[in-house]
Amino acid sequence: QIQLVESGGGLVQAGGSLRVSCAASGRPFSTLNMGWFRQAPGKEREFVAAITWSGVITYYVDVKGRFTISRDNAKNTVYLQMNSLKPEDTAVYYCAADPQRAGSASTAAYNYWGRGTQVTVSS
Repeated sequence: QIQLVESGGGLVQAGGSLRVSCAASGRPFSTLNMGWFRQAPGKEREFVAAITWSGVITYYVDVKGRFTISRDNAKNTVYLQMNSLKPEDTAVYYCAADPQRAGSASTAAYNYWGRGTQVTVSS
């Protein structure tokens, strides 16, 4: 069983930056494919970014150039650095993991999820 715990959310003004983290346990982290998703009130959960166990990265088009996903296998942690934040980035941000499906943008491809961390961007 894989456990995921997000941290680092908060309130930030538009144009500001925030970094959210996700600590994983229960399985060797270097073997996990990781993803970040977000869900705004009244909307479906949507893909933000993914990084495979080998370091291949994909982004949702609306965050490319503003957000950066990275991983530190020594710390069993994946990060999402968010710059130039916009009010429309406001959402609960979820970390997801799967040992087999790599780099998917689909929620169905990830079997393990954290509880989420709230990110609020004020205008």
